[in-house]
Amino acid sequence: MTNKNTDFYQTLEKESFAEFKDRGSRFLGYAFPILSAVDFKKRLKELKEAHPKAVHHCFAYRIGTDGNNFRSSDDGEPSGSAGRPILGQIDSKELSNTAIVVVRYFGGTLLGVPGLINAYKTAASFALQLNPIIKKPVLVNYRLQFDYTILNDVMRIIKKNDCIISKQDLQLFCIIEASIPRTNVELCVLQLKDLKSMELSTI
Repeated sequence: MTNKNTDFYQTLEKESFAEFKDRGSRFLGYAFPILSAVDFKKRLKELKEAHPKAVHHCFAYRIGTDGNNFRSSDDGEPSGSAGRPILGQIDSKELSNTAIVVVRYFGGTLLGVPGLINAYKTAASFALQLNPIIKKPVLVNYRLQFDYTILNDVMRIIKKNDCIISKQDLQLFCIIEASIPRTNVELCVLQLKDLKSMELSTI
């Protein structure tokens, strides 16, 4: 996967569903955005519970922007006939933080490896076609520790730099965990470090 701009990545806006049929077999494609492998496992479990009579739940996902965090599964289909074609569809759109699960109901006729590759690829492709692709900033996570007296200044800087707060504990001594868009990190960190009593660390 080539990601030319490391400040942004492309992902899906929402979950989408599409169906492909071949010689009686049904292939149900679910494409959806994820933030972690834990997110993915939760959705896969839900889909397995929703389709208990399906013979295969094949999938692929890619997380992060370095291209190294990905997984694909044939779930009992011949090796390379399901997971890899699904992952190929994610990569053809240069998507990240994206997963596709293709659920198969067997129709009684064996499709052979070329037929399976085509079916899983097509179901994944159809699901992606129905889903808007959006661009999101790559975020860098920081922990801010500071005195309550500068809280207003901190919040102003956070807002100005489009940071996202994930956790906050606002006592006399405050702790905030925030994600800063990579494009704004340098300026935002400089502004925060200028504040008195500010302790800043990456997480």
